[in-house]
Amino acid sequence: MRALLFISVWIGLLGSAQAFELVSRQEMHASLAAPEPLRAKAGLTPGAPVIEVVAPKLNAPISSPSTIELLFLSAAPSAVRPDTFKAQYGRLRIDITERLLNNTKVTAQGITVKEASLPKGSHRLLLSIEDSEGRQGQKTIEFEVN
Repeated sequence: MRALLFISVWIGLLGSAQAFELVSRQEMHASLAAPEPLRAKAGLTPGAPVIEVVAPKLNAPISSPSTIELLFLSAAPSAVRPDTFKAQYGRLRIDITERLLNNTKVTAQGITVKEASLPKGSHRLLLSIEDSEGRQGQKTIEFEVN
C-alpha cells in the first residue's frame, strides 16, 4: 500500500520569492540539438517510489516563472530518502539538482520550487528518488513554456 503524503502549495504566491534561472537559454538549445540519449530497457522496479507532478499542470503550455511541486509516494514500510533526489535536464542530462536545492528543500514527502524560470520552448526533466530499501523511482516530464 502506498502512503500518500501531500505538500500544499499556492501557485502564484504573492510575495517575496524571487525567480531564479533553473535552465539557461543556451542549455536549452544545446540539449535540443543533442541526439536522444540511450535508454535502458529495464522495467519498473516493483515497490520503487513514485514521483507525481502536482504543479504545474502539464496538459497545456506553462508560463515562466512557475512553481514546480512534486509528491513522493513510497510503499510501506519503506521511506523516501530525500538525500537521493536528482534532477537532470534535457537530452544532455545536465544535472540541475544543486540549482533546485539552492532554492528549496527536498523532504520525504516531496519538493516545492517557487519561481523557477525557464526560457520559452520545449523542456524535459528526468527526476529520480530512492527509498530506504535502495529502490529507485524515476519520472520524465516534458512540457512547453510559452
